[in-house]
Amino acid sequence: MVFSSVPFLFYFLPIFLTAYFLSPGTLLKNVLLLAFSLVFYAWGEPVFVYFMILSIAFNYLIALLFQASNPLARAAYLAIGVASNLAFLAFFKYSAFFVDNWNHAVGDILRLEPGQPIALPIGISFFTFQAISFLIDTWRREVQPERNPLHVAVYISMFPQLVAGPIVRFKTVSAQLHRRRTTYGRAAAGLRIFLIGLAQKVLIADEVAQIADAVFDKVQAPAFLEAWLGLTAYTVQIYFDFAGYSNMAIGIGIALGFTFPRNFRLPYTSKSVTEFWRRWHMSLSAWFRDYLYIPLGGSLGSRLATYCNLVTVFLLCGLWHGASWNFIVWGAHHGAFLVAERAGLGRILQRAPPVARWGYAMLAVISGWVWFRASDLERAGSVFAGLIGLNGLKGLSIPTHLAVYPTSVTALVAGISLATLLRDRTHSVSTATHRIAHHHIAFPLLAVIAVIAVLKVASSTYSPFLYFRF
Repeated sequence: MVFSSVPFLFYFLPIFLTAYFLSPGTLLKNVLLLAFSLVFYAWGEPVFVYFMILSIAFNYLIALLFQASNPLARAAYLAIGVASNLAFLAFFKYSAFFVDNWNHAVGDILRLEPGQPIALPIGISFFTFQAISFLIDTWRREVQPERNPLHVAVYISMFPQLVAGPIVRFKTVSAQLHRRRTTYGRAAAGLRIFLIGLAQKVLIADEVAQIADAVFDKVQAPAFLEAWLGLTAYTVQIYFDFAGYSNMAIGIGIALGFTFPRNFRLPYTSKSVTEFWRRWHMSLSAWFRDYLYIPLGGSLGSRLATYCNLVTVFLLCGLWHGASWNFIVWGAHHGAFLVAERAGLGRILQRAPPVARWGYAMLAVISGWVWFRASDLERAGSVFAGLIGLNGLKGLSIPTHLAVYPTSVTALVAGISLATLLRDRTHSVSTATHRIAHHHIAFPLLAVIAVIAVLKVASSTYSPFLYFRF
């Protein structure tokens, strides 16, 4: 089930919110939230609910073992817990990738049988990272040990951010699991943020997706203008698709009395790749910083050690996104730019005009999206060839021409404008999106946009969020 679908908007969400707000006390609200979350997750593939329940039970029991007084025992339990979560993730997500690459490396000598493809549980990367966060935060004693299994179950399975983030730390919501404030005012504010996210998804991301899909999937060798058009469309699509989901999740969270972390802060206004990663998928970059980069030594060691830590983090960040060499290369792409900026490029950029710094950052980021979107390395090479004119300068091919029509072009222009021209001078949760949602002048416009977005959902086919596959 996805947020931008008829079953969710017209059945699941209204029934859930009605039951939730009519339920007295936090205990019953948590029971309802858990029950509806499991139904939400089971909608597409019921069997994976059992894996979710197994993950909840395992991580709860490991956290209870942290009560041991022996430091070595506590460390051993943490190692077992984290390793088991990662092994669970690796089995589903990377086993086929490992077998394929092993077979390519060894030939017929020690060849492994590929076996049947393993179905990937939706959102496994997100809820696995949340489970690891729960274990580490508890082990570090940054939160009180959680003895109530219901609270752990709600935290790991909570449907608003379950399948595509933002990644919520246990210490962020642990107090709210015990007691939280739910009012109709918060519900109304959350609903407005939810509707903004819905509009970002269905009115911008889904419209420009048709251009991106045509160029990346249907054109063998895109020409210069065509390649840039497709890449620009995907740059807009992935931002508004993912930011739209994040706003929808944050909006539902606010309505339920939770405070979820901000996930985007106008990343396409960045003037360096370093700044981009402070604005893009902020919950993931913060997770890697706190649970991997800093434990590796961060920037406290030598320059070479710092560079190695950065590259390691971003190679794993790329691999986290998918079992493909394209994602690994995408991670290496960003890691290389971050190392270059720390090694001296950043100081050079500081002396350049703002527009030049912005142009550099955008070129670095959007060229990386080629690796991220292309189906394989060969396809990425074809798109890169088109971007530099090696595939010719001719006009649009038939598939791309058919995808370019008034609504998709309007969505592309609107997306570029909203992503690059808005300015946000605050680092708090009161983002530009949230301020618009609370501004009384925006209510009529938001109402019109919401009606159009809902009508679009009602008349469209199934359109999952891009990050569902991660």
